[in-house]
Amino acid sequence: MNKLSDQWKWLLPLLLVMTFLFSCRTYNDAIGHYYGAISAGRFEEASRQLDDNRFLQYGRNKLLFYLEKGKTTFLQGHYQESNSYFNAADSLLDSGSRNKFWDQTLGLVTNPAMQVYRGEDFEKLLIHYYKSINYLQLNMMEDATVEARRISLSGYALNDRKNNNANKYANDAFSMIIQGVVYESGGDINNAFISYRNAADLFLGKPDKTYYGITLPVQLQDDLLRTAWQLGFHQELAYYEQQFGRRYIPVNSSDGGEVLVFWENGLAPVKAEANFFFTLTERGPGNFVFTDPDNTIFIPFDFQLLSRDSCQQLRRHFDAFRIAFPKYVEQPLYFTNASIQRDSSLITPLEKVEDINQLAFRTLQERFLKEMGLALTRLTIKKLAEQQVKKENESLGEALNLLNILTEKADTRNWQSLPHSIYYTRIPLKKGANKVTLTLQGQHSQTVVFDVFGNGRLQTIHYSSLQKS
Repeated sequence: MNKLSDQWKWLLPLLLVMTFLFSCRTYNDAIGHYYGAISAGRFEEASRQLDDNRFLQYGRNKLLFYLEKGKTTFLQGHYQESNSYFNAADSLLDSGSRNKFWDQTLGLVTNPAMQVYRGEDFEKLLIHYYKSINYLQLNMMEDATVEARRISLSGYALNDRKNNNANKYANDAFSMIIQGVVYESGGDINNAFISYRNAADLFLGKPDKTYYGITLPVQLQDDLLRTAWQLGFHQELAYYEQQFGRRYIPVNSSDGGEVLVFWENGLAPVKAEANFFFTLTERGPGNFVFTDPDNTIFIPFDFQLLSRDSCQQLRRHFDAFRIAFPKYVEQPLYFTNASIQRDSSLITPLEKVEDINQLAFRTLQERFLKEMGLALTRLTIKKLAEQQVKKENESLGEALNLLNILTEKADTRNWQSLPHSIYYTRIPLKKGANKVTLTLQGQHSQTVVFDVFGNGRLQTIHYSSLQKS
């Protein structure tokens, strides 16, 4: 034991210094130069910062590199290159962790930030949005249709994993809307109708007809009613007219087709670290729970991992457990609404169709108890290990305690170049040249002009306002 203590005498300070240096940084700190460039609209610089960032080259962070790189090249208008990165992200997600046991063990003995990043559920679905828009911009309709089908597969997987729980994020209305847009762009009106219907039903299934911060969009109502009318689905048309409280009045198709405008506003929230304190208490004979100081949170202890005797030992030797847990921090918005105008025609407002900011906060809240339970289990195992070491070597046990304190860190990684929220609207085009003006308003105002050639088809354009001016 003395020989072991001598080894730790020299090794432990080095481990503690290394742990301290790496544990203090959040993910936002680690990619700060990139994030500053992307938020200011310096996309080429942002792309270079990604390539030069060693932190993102670690295997556990590779998914984040592909996501950020895919979004940055999307913003540059490099749609083919963007999809190559998003395809790489998809491949990582499909392959899973090559050594899941080792990955879980590493997270257990250190912290979840050391595990392979697997992405938030909404992040995975938003990959399909960007890939679909990329394919539409490239006029690669066959690939866009394949991506639309993959939206359904991803939705089924999410639904199964959440057991179709109406109180959890088990479906995604925005993904279904994008799916409908892709099908309609390719002339598949039947599947477009199904996608729009599925999206609308998610809103209608809620008492207030809102879904994760989004009110049932009028544009979605228009699309559903129009495709039902085009297909001659009179019964479905009447049903949804009743649900929406409106009558559908057919409009003659425009010679130039239509353009669907997507506006990405602001930046998604970033993750920071919050500290929670729990004590292990006994509630009833042999029942142990972790509870916070205010006794507002109760998390049962899983006895499959440790015996009741171990719990009694923990109660005697440890007063409180500090848990580092992620929290979202909302980013400021410089624009709050937008409108679109074609030439001198009527000005049309854009509607919010996806609130990523609210989605992030609510989905983290939904899984709070489950993930906090895992974190407490991780810390409990560390505490018992400390106790066993202390029995044989007091100083080594204290050193292990300090090491555990320094390695207690929340996983603050997330896809940070996502927008705060996404808006959209659809306007008719005249045949030939069209001048489409997007006006942004809020703390500042901004006008962006697009030249769109009306070709009789449904087209898409997008604009991202990430910076102040």
